Amino acid sequence: MGPMEDPKDSVLSRLVESVKAISELPECGNACKKMYGNLVRRVKLLSPLFEELRDSEKELGEEEVKGLESLRIALDSAKDVLGSVNGGSKLYQALQREKIAEKFHQVTEQIEVALSEIHYDTLDISEEVREQIELVHTQFKRAKGRKDSLDFQLDMDLALALKEKDLDPAILKRLSEKLHLKTINDVKKESLAFHELVISSNGGPGNCFEEMSTLFKKIKEWVLVASPQFDTSEGEKGLIKHRSPVIPDDFRCPISLELMKDPVIVSTGQTYERSCIQKWLDAGHKTCPKTQQTLLHTALTPNYVLKSLIALWCESNGVELPKKQASCRSKKFGSKASDCDRAAVEALLEKLANGDPEQQRAAAGELRLLAKRNADNRVCIADAGAIPLLVELLSSLDPRAQEHAVTALLNLSINESNKGTIVNAGAIPDIVDVLRNGSMEARENAAATLFSLSVIDEYKVKIGAAGAIPALITLLCEGTPRGKKDAATAIFNLSIYQGNKAKAVKAGIVGPLMRLLKDAGGGMVDEALAIMAILASHPEGKTAIAQADPIPVLVEVIRTGSPRNRENSAAVLWSLCTGDLEQLKLAREVGAEEALKELSENGTDRAKRKAGNILELLQRMDDEEVDS
Repeated sequence: MGPMEDPKDSVLSRLVESVKAISELPECGNACKKMYGNLVRRVKLLSPLFEELRDSEKELGEEEVKGLESLRIALDSAKDVLGSVNGGSKLYQALQREKIAEKFHQVTEQIEVALSEIHYDTLDISEEVREQIELVHTQFKRAKGRKDSLDFQLDMDLALALKEKDLDPAILKRLSEKLHLKTINDVKKESLAFHELVISSNGGPGNCFEEMSTLFKKIKEWVLVASPQFDTSEGEKGLIKHRSPVIPDDFRCPISLELMKDPVIVSTGQTYERSCIQKWLDAGHKTCPKTQQTLLHTALTPNYVLKSLIALWCESNGVELPKKQASCRSKKFGSKASDCDRAAVEALLEKLANGDPEQQRAAAGELRLLAKRNADNRVCIADAGAIPLLVELLSSLDPRAQEHAVTALLNLSINESNKGTIVNAGAIPDIVDVLRNGSMEARENAAATLFSLSVIDEYKVKIGAAGAIPALITLLCEGTPRGKKDAATAIFNLSIYQGNKAKAVKAGIVGPLMRLLKDAGGGMVDEALAIMAILASHPEGKTAIAQADPIPVLVEVIRTGSPRNRENSAAVLWSLCTGDLEQLKLAREVGAEEALKELSENGTDRAKRKAGNILELLQRMDDEEVDS
């Protein structure tokens, strides 16, 4: 076999490439900087091992190649995780740090396990490289045993920024620095990232977006007041104060170069003054003027975040607001620069109430988009009386109109006070009907709406009583990946209410949960275990789960799963084994004791407690067997 055909060459070349790709990743500029930097630094130190092995004349054994292949897969996972956090919205990354830390911990664990499979003493490497790799392995082992500690001060500052109206400037300064949102350019990039996140989520994690919107408004106001009008060097900062304000380039239309009054986004993501880009399109052009890319469609999406930034910049610099924007300002419907056009909303409601089916569909579609944009719009649309009309449209025979109506209600429900208006308009039975009989997208968004409403405890009862749970279980079984996630989050939230646990068990949820739990590649293991853990605390839930032969798969998850899944598996196992000798014996037979001992040392605090409780039960059973 020639050297080019040797499988070692292939795997080692790919390992060298993986380390090189990770080494060349740009520096992280958000709240995940520390954990990102730690992982990149450790991975870089592996490079000499792969380079020395690649240059070696000695053949690698089959086991060694297999171990290196596991390491290559682990490094590819690391590259994906690193890439996913270095970009996008910095606020979103900050609010999701716990989940991101979990991903970093999982990939660290994956690399450490792969390194454990490689026997360095059999490899043809120098003593120096062997020592370095053993040191790196020790670092990964230590990192596997404990997660990166999160910044407690940042958590406190974020919590205060969400809660307090008049925030201490020192807190805003710290947030601006830690989130790397220090200049107008940073804020502009964040606004675009936020906008893209909202659009791509299709009405996704609303509560998170509401928090992001609140934080973003406060930080951008701070940046606009505390920073110069454009990025510049320290030496020039003193001079700028004495100049007339320079309009930031990002606030100018690329066509007219004038300050934008009504900025809109085209399909390529570029922003233009509405009248300018409309003239361009009316002249028959099919491309984006700035990038020359072909436009996928000619729809113009208002860039509300940039519009608000322009308004704040104008106020901060004593520049008269562009007239069109000034006319939108309204004390009733928002703070400094409300984006809601009350007259336009009322025109849409007129079509919704009295228009033909086509007009109703189009009006519901526009309200759906407006409600998705920002918090001001959600208040304005609800105050104008849209909710009862949208609830009425849920019974439409037009599937598209029904879909628009339920999604508009989903977007409106992000606002806490709108939840009550939606429920009081009698929406729950109609939403459940859409969940049963609508198009797949309508069913997904109906599930997401029920989840949003179920945040309020009394609505958990009403939603359960309306027969939502069997319909959610059906969606959990046959929905798209996103539909399954929407159904699972709704079922989980509803099952916090004890009466709904019994409803879920009677509707046959345990069978589908077990199927999802056994399908590791299906992406629903986390959700299935979380629901199972909450159902196992109910007597009927415990009985139904016990009948589904769950012990082997639960022990396997305790052995190999993520920290959160190991915790939930231990919680379910503890519920099953408490007072049930048969389940306890089954657990012992499939090797639970060893897995639980490891969990009691390395799991989360809750997992350690549950593992300890089950180990006590096992010990008690052993003692009783000896005594008898």
